[in-house]
Amino acid sequence: MSLPFIVEAEELHTHLADKALLIVDLCSAEKYRAGHIAGAIHLDASLLLRGEKPAMGLLPDVAQLSTLFASMGLSPDKHVVCYDDEGGVSAGRLIWTLDVVGHTHASFLNGGKAAWLAADFALELQENLPTATAPRALSVNTRYLMTASEILAQQQMRDFLVWDARSRDEYTGAKVISVRGGHIPGAVHCEWTDLLDAQNSQRFRQDLAPYLQSKGITPDKNIVMHCQTHRRSALTYVAAKSLGYPNIAAYPGSWSEWGNSESLPIHTGENP
Repeated sequence: MSLPFIVEAEELHTHLADKALLIVDLCSAEKYRAGHIAGAIHLDASLLLRGEKPAMGLLPDVAQLSTLFASMGLSPDKHVVCYDDEGGVSAGRLIWTLDVVGHTHASFLNGGKAAWLAADFALELQENLPTATAPRALSVNTRYLMTASEILAQQQMRDFLVWDARSRDEYTGAKVISVRGGHIPGAVHCEWTDLLDAQNSQRFRQDLAPYLQSKGITPDKNIVMHCQTHRRSALTYVAAKSLGYPNIAAYPGSWSEWGNSESLPIHTGENP
């Protein structure tokens, strides 16, 4: 089947009966039970993170991912469509993880559950249990992720850009979540929520491309994005991918790693 990377509710609705579709609901289990898109299975978004302190957002190991995707019924012929009800951060994390392991048939529901409801489409209550597949050997494509040491090694390169997707207060250091507050030296701040249109069911803003360019986040850059645990920044990854940015990666260690390490440099305040 052929669905665009960013799929609208109306187009997804016409494909619900397609057997090649694997719709993944990343809302809470309670909200899934309260109503979900027809045919959607539920995925606990926390399973996409390693969840070990201090760097909670690191990628699970490939054996864990292989088991997880097999339990979801993922196979090479399946086209994944994912959504959540929190602006796309969990759905974005799944998109990024699928890219990392090489499953390229995936779409992001623009606006998620909010857009589906705004289009007056029904939800179903019946729980859908996936048909598990045999676990497959997976490999990690490192082009989609960076480590702290790799960021340090590239900081002085003119075409390299760190995109900090956290709140302004986290970026400046006014709000401290890790041991230290502030940001990676040189990082450009562009909060993930600024990419969404709150008046249009949390879809991506219509002027997304010029907006990012106004921030200096341009397609010619080698971009790595992060937040605290690479959930909010997973939404920024989806945004850049949707615009065809060729060189994008994530720093899954994010500020939970950087801000908890005394050996890594930080800046505070408004300036990069």
